[in-house]
Amino acid sequence: MNDYLRIVVVKHQGTKYNVEVDPETTGEVFKFQLYSLTGVEPERQKVMLRSMLKDDVPMSNYNLRPGQQILMIGTPSSEGKDLVRPSEKVKFVEDMTEAEAAQQEGAIPAGLSNLGNTCYLNSTLQTLRAIPELQDALIKYEPQSADATGTLPQLDLTRQLRDTYKSMSQTQDAYVPHSFLTSLRNLYPQFGERSRTGSGFAQQDAEEAWSQILAQVRQKLRIKDATDATSNVSFIEKYMSGELTSELVCDEEGGEQPVVGKDAFLKLNCHIDATTNHLRDGIVNGLKEKLEKRSEVLGRDATYTKTSKISRLPKYLTVHFVRFFWKRETQKKAKIMRKVTFPHELDVVEFCDDNLKKLLIPVRDKVREVRKEEEDVERARKRRKRNGDSGDDVPEVTNPKKKDDKKEAGTSTDGDVEMAETYKTDAEIDAERAAQVLAMKKELNALIDPELAKDDGANQSGLYELRGVVTHQGASADSGHYTAYVKKTAPVDPKTGKRKEEDGKWWWFNDDKVSEVTADKIEGLAGGGESHSALILLYKAIPLPTAEGTME
Repeated sequence: MNDYLRIVVVKHQGTKYNVEVDPETTGEVFKFQLYSLTGVEPERQKVMLRSMLKDDVPMSNYNLRPGQQILMIGTPSSEGKDLVRPSEKVKFVEDMTEAEAAQQEGAIPAGLSNLGNTCYLNSTLQTLRAIPELQDALIKYEPQSADATGTLPQLDLTRQLRDTYKSMSQTQDAYVPHSFLTSLRNLYPQFGERSRTGSGFAQQDAEEAWSQILAQVRQKLRIKDATDATSNVSFIEKYMSGELTSELVCDEEGGEQPVVGKDAFLKLNCHIDATTNHLRDGIVNGLKEKLEKRSEVLGRDATYTKTSKISRLPKYLTVHFVRFFWKRETQKKAKIMRKVTFPHELDVVEFCDDNLKKLLIPVRDKVREVRKEEEDVERARKRRKRNGDSGDDVPEVTNPKKKDDKKEAGTSTDGDVEMAETYKTDAEIDAERAAQVLAMKKELNALIDPELAKDDGANQSGLYELRGVVTHQGASADSGHYTAYVKKTAPVDPKTGKRKEEDGKWWWFNDDKVSEVTADKIEGLAGGGESHSALILLYKAIPLPTAEGTME
């Protein structure tokens, strides 16, 4: 410790603080010491010595005496006035348990060990883990002692999914999903198929694993219905299942009249042909198909066209690139290498039926209007910052706004009447723009159809954001390698309880290896060769503001 350190007494709003002063430091350092004690930001402090304390002046210049009393004036800003000491003692990472460290903000999530060509399973599990509602529902899941099929609890795939995710949340090391794999192979023996070209197990299709896992969870995992607390609904049907309204038309004259029906779907297929360049093209292909079946009216087989439109959108939308097909010459599943781009934000309104479109379009358009206004506000704020404006009771000079259309009258030295303009300060402008954005968010909320608003497992705007991607590398479903990309979730601000802004980065799960990548890495997953290309996309409905204007 410096031999010249001395203690002075700083008085602020009736409270006295003993503060150690190092003469070799500057006034700025001393102000930060006071900030830690009082919560008043350094730029808002006035420290009264023989003269005003200056940031760049060494403390030795003030010749402070031990015990000297100093007066500080200042109050915390609106951003800092709510600062309080943490209620719990700070705990350092090296003192935490493995489970505590794994749950800290910014902790690297656990990878999954490859148990012999099980990358298809690892990538599927990592992507499904990106659904927080699924995590919450699984925590509460309790299997029966034995279900109707006689399945033992330890072989219950939904229970194994619960236990796997729980174990993964308590470590940053690679987890070995042996119990889950055993249960999966017990239910679906195809995943236990041995390799024909060597020892060990054969590679499997991640999309098939995805579908079979969801099929089991759909049967077992039930949650309370938001509209009726006395009844339970399937988690998958609420959050991941949509509805298609289809029209089946006979292509030949004299055939049956068109038949309209409704079907549930757990994924939208993106069919790829020689004209498919974008995800939209493939979805259009997938919603229209030709069928051949017997016509009772014609008394023979006939061709039919089935055209589908979406009549319910789930909160989580799965899109499957149909890249694999059976190649007779090789008796293997071959892969379509064509490059197909996909967006980070997906608008599916055009694929919906007329009834759903009427409900979604006003909300979607208002979302875009609100976003544009928020972007304009942020650009204006950054522009003022670049120009050096403080934003605190300073007239807006670079882009003045009059308080009203009138001019205030004054008198010049020669007796003529002058018209003086008055301007709004930056703080006033910001307050007005914030109020305008809040009003727009309330308008947006009012546009949501009441019946659609009750369905909290549905998408209410038609807009989705990309949250996860399962990729495949190689030329065949029977070989190659699967990995997963999951977008990082913003941490919750402990002071406000709201999520902070996301940094746009992603986690790349390559079996037991986990690394952080930037968003541009996702752009390279469109395919076009044997390198990693997207096979499954997981989209989530964009969050909408509540009636109070806050985001869900």
